[in-house]
Amino acid sequence: MAKIQGLVEPGFEGVGEAFARNFAEHDEVGAGFCLLVEGRKVVDLRGGVADPATDKPYDFDTLQLVFSTTKGFTAIAANLLADRGLLDVDAPVAEYWPEFAAAGKEGVLVRHVLCHQAGLPVIDARLSLGDALAWTPVIEALEAQQPLWAPGTAHGYHALTYGWLVGELIRRIDGRDLGTFVADELAKPLGLDLWIGLPEEHEHRVAPVIGGLVPEGAMEDPAVRKLIEDFIGPDTLLGRALTLNGAFDDNFNLPEVRAAQIGAANGITDATSLSRLYAGTIGTVDDGPETPLLSQSQIDAARVRQTSGNDRILFVETVFGLGFMLSSPTSAFGGMGGFGHYGAGGSVGFADPEHGIAFGYVMNKMQQSLAGDLRTRGLITATYAAIGAPPTFA
Repeated sequence: MAKIQGLVEPGFEGVGEAFARNFAEHDEVGAGFCLLVEGRKVVDLRGGVADPATDKPYDFDTLQLVFSTTKGFTAIAANLLADRGLLDVDAPVAEYWPEFAAAGKEGVLVRHVLCHQAGLPVIDARLSLGDALAWTPVIEALEAQQPLWAPGTAHGYHALTYGWLVGELIRRIDGRDLGTFVADELAKPLGLDLWIGLPEEHEHRVAPVIGGLVPEGAMEDPAVRKLIEDFIGPDTLLGRALTLNGAFDDNFNLPEVRAAQIGAANGITDATSLSRLYAGTIGTVDDGPETPLLSQSQIDAARVRQTSGNDRILFVETVFGLGFMLSSPTSAFGGMGGFGHYGAGGSVGFADPEHGIAFGYVMNKMQQSLAGDLRTRGLITATYAAIGAPPTFA
């Protein structure tokens, strides 16, 4: 039975029970969960094993790579610049990044980039892992890339390119690279263990990711293998989007990957910091800034639905605001006003301003999903039950 430690305030016992059930019923290996309500920590738990090879416990010192949950960090950073009047979401990207206008992209707006409508989910260039980790080669490839569709007319999940597109905008406007901006403007004020580009001195704290999006043994069945290859194979749009044409392929446990700045996919944090980030975005927290990171007007603008219809990469309807996933059947946050981001395999961070909720869940064992699974569904259901507001899974 998994060892679980941490805080459960009276009235939130059901949330603690849901966390424990994940180990008993849903193949959890090591995980962390934290819930803040109106800026106050009411649940903060760790459990299981960080590294099965060593039986190291998953404890309050453990850090975790969270895949696309990282996009929430990057989206908050972009919205912070917009809130300060430094980034106009209706301006052409080329106004801030002139080289981007090449190959027919002069009409791409910042808004298109933030809500996955830019038509740049993949690049034609074939880059090595070293190229991808170096930042500039990806930026140059995006500058040369022609959009796959007329920007603004459709949306398709920019699984990896989102991080470089938004990160380069931030760099051009502010002068700091994305990782430094996140460290200075988000992590430091709120006292977070949260990075895009992990410092070497924290590498030993990271729990390795276990498994992947393809179930173990699935490729042994020829029929199943064909289905998987048709959907997520290396030559499919989704496969190319998720791996940057193969540059990233089951290598996110490498220290050099965790140390790089991949603003869509390699954020490192823990559950407490993730929930505190969202709590500090919509309100105040203990020992944090006296005002929220974002104004109410910016939060409202960020939550306006920007997309409709099926996603050209994921083939299901995805709903995006300004950089954030919004609550939908694909990305259920419990409250219809929720915003945040899921990560491949199960992690999630989100805020629900109407209910004062900030939610952070991280884990090392990936399930076969790009946006949540039974583990998060159980935690969300228990959370809303505890506050007396049944969740709305839109």
